[in-house]
Amino acid sequence: MANIHFILQGKGGVGKSLAAFLLAQHFQDRKIETICFDADPVNKTFASYEALNVRTIDILKSGVIDVSEFDGFMEDLINAPEGTSIVIDNGASTFLPLCAYLNDNDVVAFLQSQGHTVMFHCVLTGGQAIIDTMNGLEALFINFPGTPGTVWLNEYFGKVEMNGKAFEETKLCKNPKHNIHALIRLEELQKETFGWDLANMLKRRLTFPEAMQDSSIYVMSRQRLIMTWRKFNKQITLANLL
Repeated sequence: MANIHFILQGKGGVGKSLAAFLLAQHFQDRKIETICFDADPVNKTFASYEALNVRTIDILKSGVIDVSEFDGFMEDLINAPEGTSIVIDNGASTFLPLCAYLNDNDVVAFLQSQGHTVMFHCVLTGGQAIIDTMNGLEALFINFPGTPGTVWLNEYFGKVEMNGKAFEETKLCKNPKHNIHALIRLEELQKETFGWDLANMLKRRLTFPEAMQDSSIYVMSRQRLIMTWRKFNKQITLANLL
């Protein structure tokens, strides 16, 4: 049936929407029917990319999951067409209540019983947020044992290292109980060129295909965006998410 991808992380501003953005374009690039949802009640960044036709869902009311809204959302997932890839971007403020809802209602096992595959995606970032992001990842492993997870290593704020050890060398990564499906590394881009081009494209809420067709963007900027997309897309392809 459908391949369902939840982007989950309790720390804000670490690149969850970027991961959702890249994931959706990867599936579309492979001519796979892709359905996107934005469940962030505060910053609906993912939904602001018009070309991705992202559906917004307001699953949080007064700090708790709106059961009626979420039950309706579950109907959409259950009835998703065969072969569809579904990308769900979730906000930091809904991380705990959403995980609780998924746990209390045994959502993952139920979706799997309906023939769907379910995968969690969690972003880790270097710098000051590394401890918070690793705690968020560990919470997913604890609450959803056995569910495969893909870890995105976002190097925008620096290398994803803990006490001089790369994430791959940490106990969290090496724990055999943790079902890590793949690691996707988003290497830091040169800020004056590749990084600036990407930031400008994202600020304008353009997808890579749109940017590559935009004559207002300098030719060399478009060339660098092509190179950046190839690098990102290769990483996601190697993760084998289908």
